[in-house]
Amino acid sequence: MLLRLAYLTVTNLFSALRLLPMSDRDKDAEILALRHQITALERQLGTNRIKFTPADRAILAALLIPLPRQTLRRLRLLVRPDTVLRWHRDLIKRRHAHTCRPKKPGRPPTVPSIRRLVLRLVRENPTWGYRRVHGELATLGIKVAASTVWEILTSQGIDPAPDRAATTWADFLRSQADALLACDFIETVTLTGQRQYILAAIEHATRRIRILGTTAHPTAAWVSQAARNLAMDLTDANTTFVYLIRDRDAKYPALFDDILTNAGIQVVRTGIRIPRMNAIMERWVQTCRHELLDRTLIWNERHLHHALHQFELHYNPHQPHQATNQTAPLRAVPEPLPHTQITQLKARRRDRLGGVLHEYQHAA
Repeated sequence: MLLRLAYLTVTNLFSALRLLPMSDRDKDAEILALRHQITALERQLGTNRIKFTPADRAILAALLIPLPRQTLRRLRLLVRPDTVLRWHRDLIKRRHAHTCRPKKPGRPPTVPSIRRLVLRLVRENPTWGYRRVHGELATLGIKVAASTVWEILTSQGIDPAPDRAATTWADFLRSQADALLACDFIETVTLTGQRQYILAAIEHATRRIRILGTTAHPTAAWVSQAARNLAMDLTDANTTFVYLIRDRDAKYPALFDDILTNAGIQVVRTGIRIPRMNAIMERWVQTCRHELLDRTLIWNERHLHHALHQFELHYNPHQPHQATNQTAPLRAVPEPLPHTQITQLKARRRDRLGGVLHEYQHAA
């Protein structure tokens, strides 16, 4: 122990002699650096490796770099002196890059409003190429190069010169919704085990449904008569439809198409095993099953006809649809209620089919 004490006394004496030629500024810098190292060590007690944060590196580099190289090598640092010098070089490099950032080469960016207008023109006019869009901008007094329009469309993943003249099926449905009908067969089974077939048609624009009939034997004569009834109903309602979409079910005879063609309605058949081509009708079939057929025990054909009639009376004047802004096929959205009535809401429920279907109205 005495030997150890003598050794420490001698080493500390030489350390004190080393501090004599140092200036107070250098001593203060060394003390602050050593204190910061202790702070970093205390913050990471229990870890296997000491890690300096960017802030630690910046402080140590700023404190130690003014010291002479020999003094820096004699300090008891947790890192090598070369590491401190590298931290200082990186600090100066980042500061220089931040204050002397070079300007971007090339032309200035396109005005955001012009970019939005170009994308709007392409979205609203799918048959226009970039040259046509450039011409429309010129008529508005906007001077940009055709290559700028090309770059805007390319950056958004839009083909600048596409074959957008080809109309997709979705575009066809949206553009011709007012002139479109769709029909389909639905199968269900009664409690007696008899299979029943339901033929229904829907209007694309209003989502109005028409139950054309139910039968256990969809013969060619029965289906043809359903087509005649549909044509007469449309004539009596003074509505004009140009297309009727149906699948390739064998239940449709050739006379079915001929009757509708004579009535001025062109029959469009969907692709093989592509139910999405008749998606609106398929969506109604799902609604009918979910809200009626899966919740009702059908006794016979007469009971099925009655249930479908009640569902039609509920669906057309009451059922809202997201595609038509929450309006029912035969009813518009009512005006917003006044604040005095909202604070005292009283709704009355009306049941159909023994409570399978519910309708709500304001109580008088």
